[in-house]
Amino acid sequence: MTDNIEALAVFDAHAGGYDDALRRRLIPPFDDFYGAAVEAVACRIHPRRRVLDLGAGTGLLSGFLAEAFPSASFVLLDGVPGMLDRARSRPGLADASLVVGDLRDPLPDGPFDAIVSALAIHHLSDEQKRDLYRRVYSSLSSGGVFVNAEQVLAPSDALEGRYTRWHRAGALAAEASVEEWDAAVQRMRVDRCATVEDQLAWLREAGFADPDAPYRAYRFAVLVARREG
Repeated sequence: MTDNIEALAVFDAHAGGYDDALRRRLIPPFDDFYGAAVEAVACRIHPRRRVLDLGAGTGLLSGFLAEAFPSASFVLLDGVPGMLDRARSRPGLADASLVVGDLRDPLPDGPFDAIVSALAIHHLSDEQKRDLYRRVYSSLSSGGVFVNAEQVLAPSDALEGRYTRWHRAGALAAEASVEEWDAAVQRMRVDRCATVEDQLAWLREAGFADPDAPYRAYRFAVLVARREG
């Protein structure tokens, strides 16, 4: 619990400067990563359905989804009000419902046809992730999809070092400054990442059918799972 409160405090402190351009510099596969998340929803969702975005931040992922599905309705949940305040200005999100809350709290009333998240769930402990996946499953409509565009842990300590070196090199190649990278490293100290393999197992445990990771680039992966119906 303490770790998650610390994570919220870190992002609250950086809410004003955490913009799309910075994220693009710090996420080397930015376009492919977010594009894979949108594609995963596109394969499963009718354009007039409800979408819940967990740890929505400034609404980056929801903004991409609103562009792809202009008739969809959105509920954005985040623990940092300053982040959510900025989401409202994104095209397609003016009428979104904004909910200030913690990922450990009960989810907004469903059912939802898609529940999505980007770079948020890794702030929870492993047991909290497993609990959240069970609650996500219960909040989805039959046939609904869960898409988690996530920062993941390498399968071994040796590979974790390689992941970090790749991430740093990619960020600097995308013109992140050394100061921006160092600040990102400080924020990542509150991360509690899990491997893709563990998370797919937890999704199966929660009841999801055929969980998969259709996109993966070192530290960044898109996890997709469907509730049968």
